[in-house]
Amino acid sequence: MGTPDFAVASLDALVKAGCHIVGVVTAPDKPAGRGMKLTESAVKKYAVEKGLHLLQPEKLKNPAFIEELSALKADLQIVVAFRMLPELVWRMPPMGTVNLHGSLLPQYRGAAPIHWAVINGETTTGVTTFKLQHEIDTGGILMQESFPVGEDETTGEVHDRMKEIGAAVLVKTVKGLADHSVKEIDQSLLLQQPVVLHHAPKIFTETCRINWHNSINSIHNLIRGLSPFPGALASLDNKTLKIFRSGKELDTPHHSPGTVLSDGKTYLKFACADGYIHVLDLQLEGKKRMLTADFLRGYRVLSL
Repeated sequence: MGTPDFAVASLDALVKAGCHIVGVVTAPDKPAGRGMKLTESAVKKYAVEKGLHLLQPEKLKNPAFIEELSALKADLQIVVAFRMLPELVWRMPPMGTVNLHGSLLPQYRGAAPIHWAVINGETTTGVTTFKLQHEIDTGGILMQESFPVGEDETTGEVHDRMKEIGAAVLVKTVKGLADHSVKEIDQSLLLQQPVVLHHAPKIFTETCRINWHNSINSIHNLIRGLSPFPGALASLDNKTLKIFRSGKELDTPHHSPGTVLSDGKTYLKFACADGYIHVLDLQLEGKKRMLTADFLRGYRVLSL
């Protein structure tokens, strides 16, 4: 059960590992793009290409879907980047339902674990496979694997590494469940010592707005944590500016936070609490995404 490209890596790994996939559940086709053409999910495209049995329910409690899902007689269900499942679905298989989550649970429970780990400046993150239960992301942990996060890595770059690492961990988990070598670990056991839990709620527009009164490091982390989507938001000449990559100039700022500086050719930077944030990769409202030097060749910054 999955929808985006992140889930395709796991499905492909399971297929290549010789797992018998009795069915693939993904989102219905949806209108997208300027022409609002019906668009298939990445998981559907893969499933069709491989000739896998496909289900695209509008509602997961629909009796017809429940009947069709039950008829597949799956031993185990795998969920990767999909919707919340009703209990009658996740309880259906005799071996339960396994979820692949993009964090080292119990840290970063929620909808946007990769974004928040990067926004918070984590130097390590990882993946967790666990059994689904009532409370979101709280089920028994099966396997985990950690990996480092570079100080300039974006959420997109971490995502692309994570989907491959997660797919490999998922295959190990399925094989371990099949031969009974993997046991569940109750997450409450990991919370017996004092620990600060970080959460990963859905990203909203307000989350994306840069506060130039903050420190260089927090702003830099916000920018890379929201790149490539949805993008950190600033304002330039009264237009919305999305910033995808930034550089740090640690210095005593001689300008008030939010002041824009540029030579009109090579750099564009904003003053913040303890220095300047250099904009390296941007998209101004109404224009395409581009590198700053390319942007400045065709744009005169008015708010200097």
